[in-house]
Amino acid sequence: MRILATFRIAGRALRRNKMRSVLTMLGIIIGVGSVIAAVSITTGATKQVEDKVASMGLNVITIFSGNFTSGGMRGGWGSAPTLTLEDTAAIQNEVPGVVAISPEVRDREQILANGLNWNTQTLGESPDFVQIRNWDISSGTMFSDQDVRTLAKVAVVGKTVTDQLFPDSNPLGQTLRIRDIPFKIVGLLAPKGFNLWGQDQDDVVIVPYTSHMKRITSRTFVNSILVQAVSAEAIDQVQNHITDVLLARHRSVEQDFTVRNQVELMQAATATARIMSVLLGAIASVSLIVGGIGIMNIMLVSVTERTREIGIRMAVGARARDILVQFLIEAVTLSAVGGLIGIALGIIATQIVAYFTHWPTVTPLVWVGAACISSAVIGVISGFYPAWKASRLDPIEALRYE
Repeated sequence: MRILATFRIAGRALRRNKMRSVLTMLGIIIGVGSVIAAVSITTGATKQVEDKVASMGLNVITIFSGNFTSGGMRGGWGSAPTLTLEDTAAIQNEVPGVVAISPEVRDREQILANGLNWNTQTLGESPDFVQIRNWDISSGTMFSDQDVRTLAKVAVVGKTVTDQLFPDSNPLGQTLRIRDIPFKIVGLLAPKGFNLWGQDQDDVVIVPYTSHMKRITSRTFVNSILVQAVSAEAIDQVQNHITDVLLARHRSVEQDFTVRNQVELMQAATATARIMSVLLGAIASVSLIVGGIGIMNIMLVSVTERTREIGIRMAVGARARDILVQFLIEAVTLSAVGGLIGIALGIIATQIVAYFTHWPTVTPLVWVGAACISSAVIGVISGFYPAWKASRLDPIEALRYE
């Protein structure tokens, strides 16, 4: 019963000075609200980047053709044709944990169809490409391994190409021409939109890599090789095996290829968002510290104003511990209530920002819990000294205080 009475006394003390209590909580409200809003916005931005990376495929490893050194001339990755179809076969046969693979040939071509023309990216791929890139076929089918073996003149096209060349008709079964070579459209890719680098992923025509290499460009090498690992946990192991296999095959003095995985891409893409999250969170946290200092100041003033009240309570039997607990309860209540209001206002502010800017926002529950705990801890820390000071007052001196 004594602790309940202490809570009632603390509540009455806060209600007597409503305006001062609200102003005291303001620092905590602003601090917690700022933290929640900052974390929600930056977490949403990070999630958006991660989703865009995931849309490029699951557990993907990309091998790029490598660098060259010739006399005094040197070039970085992609500057020399160092990858071949034999490398692709070696990776598929010798590297455990590979579930899909596609040698990739890239070019830009002016294509003709339906009396219209359009300059677009043409990709030579294997049938595994749509699995590796996690890309659905919205209509029709992907070309088959048989099409690859027979150098079939078939194509799968993206939404942008469809809109540009077949605005008023269904492109399935129709023919488009690449370098005056007719290719039958057998499938339509589901829309993907723009990637991390602002490139339109739907502006593409995909043909069997053998058809691209033999019929369109007459190449003997591939630009890159896409590999899908069996799981995210196996990516590093598969990547190391790929490097070992290619080093053994190429027998070059320096590594003439570059291997990158999706985890590295995601880390690089989200690095800026993570840094901004930390910076914004740190700046907003300053408001929490200021709010704690404000609570301490007000509680010290309250101790001074209520010195005579404290003396009377001690004179009628209140112990020092009761006085300590009372003032701690007042400080924690101010901080906790301010924290809850701050959380609510932070979430509301986040939704307002999302509504007007169309930015994605995510409010992590762990941060909501952390804000609640932080508010209570700040209340205890900022209220302890004033509470301790109140509990140490001499009852006789307190009764004489005017």
